[in-house]
Amino acid sequence: MKIPASASLIRNTLWMLGGFGFRLGVQFATFVLVARVLRPEAFGVFSGCLAVVSVLVPFATWGTGNILIKHTARRPQLFRTYWGAALLTALLSGFALMACAVGIGMVLFSPHLALTVMAPIAVADLLGTRCADLASQAFQAQQKLSGTSIIWSVVSLLRLVGAVALWWLPWEKTAALWSLFYMLSGLGSGLFGVYWVRALWGPASWSLKPLRGEWREGFYFAISLSAQGAYNDIDKTILLRLGSGDLAGAYAACYRLVDAGFTPIKALLASTYPRFFQEGAKGLGAALEFSRKLLPWSCAYGTLAWLGLILCAPLFPWILGRDYALTPAMIPWLAPLLLIRTVHFLAADALTGSGYQGHRSAAQVAVALLNLVLNLWWIPRSGWLGAAWSSLISDGALAVGLWVLAGTLRHRHG
Repeated sequence: MKIPASASLIRNTLWMLGGFGFRLGVQFATFVLVARVLRPEAFGVFSGCLAVVSVLVPFATWGTGNILIKHTARRPQLFRTYWGAALLTALLSGFALMACAVGIGMVLFSPHLALTVMAPIAVADLLGTRCADLASQAFQAQQKLSGTSIIWSVVSLLRLVGAVALWWLPWEKTAALWSLFYMLSGLGSGLFGVYWVRALWGPASWSLKPLRGEWREGFYFAISLSAQGAYNDIDKTILLRLGSGDLAGAYAACYRLVDAGFTPIKALLASTYPRFFQEGAKGLGAALEFSRKLLPWSCAYGTLAWLGLILCAPLFPWILGRDYALTPAMIPWLAPLLLIRTVHFLAADALTGSGYQGHRSAAQVAVALLNLVLNLWWIPRSGWLGAAWSSLISDGALAVGLWVLAGTLRHRHG
């Protein structure tokens, strides 16, 4: 019996909420453990290097996971074809981008930091975790979000194992050591995800031919995610480069707390993503109408999470350690991002599902450049406060811009 769309959406959202809730607990434990063991300076070094890699991450798959979801959501029989093309793209691109990441690290920081911290992070995020992410998108394409949830949980659990090893082993607690454990957890999760997809749906069709004519759209997906990584994380790299490791570490810790608060919205977005392609096939108007149905609930949560994070801010130095004494002052400036991002993601997914990924990508690239300019201007003058101002203005501009863009395109094309 076919499950009604609303029932399927509720079921998938509940799976994602459960998985995200479990993942949130595990990630928070990992975050607290690593932050306390490394202390702000080493944690800031790791976060600054991670931010650079995050900008390259989307190009490791070139948007092929999104293309897999699009085609499978509309024609399920094409799954193995696009799954194989996505995996092959990840392997070929991943190795090239690892070398690129190390080279950037040598220019921005130092050869020692590039080889001992940047390189392991690159192996983890440009190869291992990307394969796990593709596997999670394979389950998402099949609208079996229980599998997506389990894969993400495995990624988090393996990182927690690495964090426990960092704390327990009698070695010097450095950013390089944590990067090594981070790499091993990423590779382990990638192998698990790929093996599980193969066990359920058979071997992949290893060919790039299905992607002929798709590279342009794949680039739009990749540049969109890369821009997102830039305006989310580049402030941490600039703080590390122009400020200090201590300051970058405290600021990165606050950003992680905000990301944790966004978890239920991530669950909703993940469970509705294939539906946006189905609604978008009817036109942008249908996709926007679907977004508007979700908007009141997601905004209500974003507002409550914003207030809750501010109320809990005085507790964070007690949880993370006295070295993070600045976090109560930073949190009120970053907490509004919970509401702002809720607004812009719903407009963005409506554009993507309707075939306007290029327009979405252009808007995100423009905001990433705005964020970079604001950070370079304000961080030398105002430190972490300048970074926070840059994030609020950039995300706010994106939220307004995407809804205006979507409305304009709907009016123009009907």
